[in-house]
Amino acid sequence: MEFVYKEEFWFISTFLNKSLIDGNKKSQELEKLVKDRLNNLKKKDLYYKIRDDLGDTIINMSKNVSLICKWIPYLENFPYEDENSQRKYDTLGFFQFDVEYYENDLLEKENIKSSVIQQIPQILLSLLKDYSKKEENEGIIFDLESPIYVFVTSNLLKPEYIEWTKDNINKHKKEIGYWTELYSGQWEDYSEALYDRRIENNLSNRLSELHFIRRNSGFIYMAKENYENFFESYMKEFVITPTPKMRALLFALRLINESLDFLFLKAQSEEFKDVETIENKIRNLRFLRGLIQTNLSVVYNELDYNRRQHYTTVLKHLLNEFEIESIVKRINEKFNVIYDSMQELYQKKNEEIQKRTEKGLNLLNLLFGAGILADLGGVIMIAFSLQEGDLVSILLNIVIATIITGILIVTIIFNIYMRIQVKKVKIGQAVDAIIEDNKGNIILIKRKYPPYQGFYALPGGFIKKGEKPKQALVREIKEETNLDVKIIGKVGVFDKEGRDPRGNIHSTTFRCIIDNTSNMRSGDDSKEIELISKERLKDLEIAFDHKKIIKKANLLN
Repeated sequence: MEFVYKEEFWFISTFLNKSLIDGNKKSQELEKLVKDRLNNLKKKDLYYKIRDDLGDTIINMSKNVSLICKWIPYLENFPYEDENSQRKYDTLGFFQFDVEYYENDLLEKENIKSSVIQQIPQILLSLLKDYSKKEENEGIIFDLESPIYVFVTSNLLKPEYIEWTKDNINKHKKEIGYWTELYSGQWEDYSEALYDRRIENNLSNRLSELHFIRRNSGFIYMAKENYENFFESYMKEFVITPTPKMRALLFALRLINESLDFLFLKAQSEEFKDVETIENKIRNLRFLRGLIQTNLSVVYNELDYNRRQHYTTVLKHLLNEFEIESIVKRINEKFNVIYDSMQELYQKKNEEIQKRTEKGLNLLNLLFGAGILADLGGVIMIAFSLQEGDLVSILLNIVIATIITGILIVTIIFNIYMRIQVKKVKIGQAVDAIIEDNKGNIILIKRKYPPYQGFYALPGGFIKKGEKPKQALVREIKEETNLDVKIIGKVGVFDKEGRDPRGNIHSTTFRCIIDNTSNMRSGDDSKEIELISKERLKDLEIAFDHKKIIKKANLLN
């Protein structure tokens, strides 16, 4: 028995920023990009090394494909900010590719085996990884950690008209097993237990059809007449479409989970200088969690009140297959952990502020306790109510009033000074270096840790207590690049609000030169270090506001 391929659907979970990206226009762009890639596909581009005959089959399929891409928004007004890149998005959805090989050639379709199905989507995944790095695509984030979801359908059997009883499923389970988990069809299957596991969740309640939904792929068989009558009107709406929606929710939950991990680690390492920064980020993540749970409530209501047994079976299966309830539970637990961590952070910051304000408070308490400020008004009134002839008394009281007024002014100034000092506690002081070699190249590091993990950045870091900016700069350059540089001038202080996601961070930037880069190697916060030409610099994505800093130094137009 063999299934004959009919068509397939690919789904890519995606966040969009609607102010930067038009989803419909982007779908047209992606459609052209994928078609061009497939038309020019070579054997060397294939994801796995496979037999020559299979390679030829895949190349031939890629040149005989009908393909349409559509943008499907799912949750709009969903304000997610990526904690690493600091990019902002407002819509969760997915790109859907409707795909058919050999659209009008049944003979060729009969030769398509499950073992080749996942090859082309894997190539697409690699294509999207490069595509997402382009500057014009900063308003889009694809789920590139998961395989592209592939849903394949069949409407014809050889031989035809097998009735899908339990006995027939067991009889033909090897062939069914190949199609139910398409992404693993590259290898020989031999385990009886594997077959049993693959066919245990046939979601159909009819004897004329089969359908399976796995974590990364799905398969549907419907007899030809059923396919023509019910696929568009029923199967798409109640089986296929809920799958990418649930997978998009999984993508969002996974990103929220990663963001909580990031915030917890940064709170513990005290890289955030402003507690309010973390608090605002947690508040936003809590809001997103609420939006997801509200959407899941709609699913649970369907399970409670919808009388379509087939549809509710699919929903229950999706919740279980994607482990939605489990990850929601883990996220809720992480919120509790980070709340406890925040309390400790508040306590540390309050103790720091208290030490800085203690002297000022003591002075104010002394003045109030001694009644000096309370008596000031009375003394001044007495001084001006004395008779004109009592010159000595007038002068004496004026002197006293002047002294007390001076104390009051000093106290007010000191109080203002202490407020400024308290504000400074929330400001992080950092240094950055623009380092040029004797050929005009600039040294950039690739950041090892979030935020902006994997992004290019200027070497630099935080100023330690007691350090002067230039001392901190020399130390940070040595730690991150192993270089000893010559500082030739100050570029400026960069303190624009929002320039650094860790809080209010002010960076003093210096321009430096280096004659010999032979000792250059990556260090503490840098996973790579490179000499970048000014030409290449134009097209690079650079962390924080470092591209603006480079422009300020007149090294980039």
